[in-house]
Formats: sequence, C-alpha cells, structure tokens
Amino acid sequence: METNSPTTSLSAVLVSLYRGVLYQDQKPELWQALLKLENRVRDHAAQLGLELLVDAAEGHAYLRQRASSEDEPELPRLVQRRQLGYAVSLLIALLRKKLAEHDAGGGDSRLILSREQIVDFMRVFVADSSNEAKLVDRIDTDINRVVELGFLRPLRGQDNQYELRRIIKTFVDAQWLSELTQRLDEYRVHLDEDHG
Repeated sequence: METNSPTTSLSAVLVSLYRGVLYQDQKPELWQALLKLENRVRDHAAQLGLELLVDAAEGHAYLRQRASSEDEPELPRLVQRRQLGYAVSLLIALLRKKLAEHDAGGGDSRLILSREQIVDFMRVFVADSSNEAKLVDRIDTDINRVVELGFLRPLRGQDNQYELRRIIKTFVDAQWLSELTQRLDEYRVHLDEDHG
C-alpha cells in the first residue's frame, strides 16, 4: 500500500484527532488532508458519537462528544471530561481574558506571555502567602497543567515564554468570559473589604 493513499491519509487524520487538537501550523500536511477528507472524517466520527469541529480561521480542529438526541440511546463517553481545580480554571479564564484584550488592541495574532506575567496576574486571585517561592511553585504547577491541556505552548529556545493558543476561545466563549469578569470584580471588591 502506498503511503499517500486516501485510506492512509484518513487514518492519519483520525488518529491525530483522537489524540487531541490538530493545529494547522504544527501539522500542515495533516491539516490539508483533513480539509480534503472533512466529510469522511465527520461521518467516521459520527459513528462513534463524536462531532468534528474545524475552525479554519484560527487553524485548529478537534473532536468532541456529540449530545445524544431523545430518540437514541446515550453512548459511553469516548472523550473524557476533565475536572479542573479552581486555580487551573481561573488561570484558563484569565488567559482567555488576556487574549480578548490582545485581540481588541489589534496587531499580531500571536499572544506571547512570560512566566512572570502569568504569575503577576494570577497573584491577585490566590491567597496571600508569606512564602513567595511556594506561591510561584504552585502557579508553575497550574501553568504546566494548562500546557498539558494545550492552551499554552512553551516556545522553543526561550525559557519561560509561552504562546497562548487561540483554541482557548473555543472552550471559553465571550458570554462565559463576561460573566466570569463580573464575578471576579465582585470577588476583588470582597477581598478589598476584608483587607481594610
């Protein structure tokens, strides 16, 4: 069998999607194969209770569990939900907010953040600690978790520099972000009242 056959391309695309998000900039050959075989990929994924989501403008695609309709039995979950702790959820939300601010400012489509910047905007929302090193270690753990989830990508050759992946917009939409911003503002007011 030749390596460029449609079957091999379909298999390679499906395996990549089953493993996680397919990014156009990381795997351009697979991205092109996905665009050519999109209907076949959708059909295959649908048989497993999954739906294909492609954002060509942002350059990413992934699979998610399809909601079952009333007339069909619910399938076991193939794509597991991940329970996130408060700090990781907060970090994801704050990163999404940074991306919204960055997009509103125009300019480069890529948002690069340093570890120090991330620690600084997280510090406002985590409990005061007399041990600064322990606080930074805890935030580093949260940053690593967000890297594992695929929302941050460490830049090669640049220590403590991260690219914020635009797929975060898919998981944290504008309405949810607006509601979170309101709750965070209320939380800040509450903290200020408690401290003085």
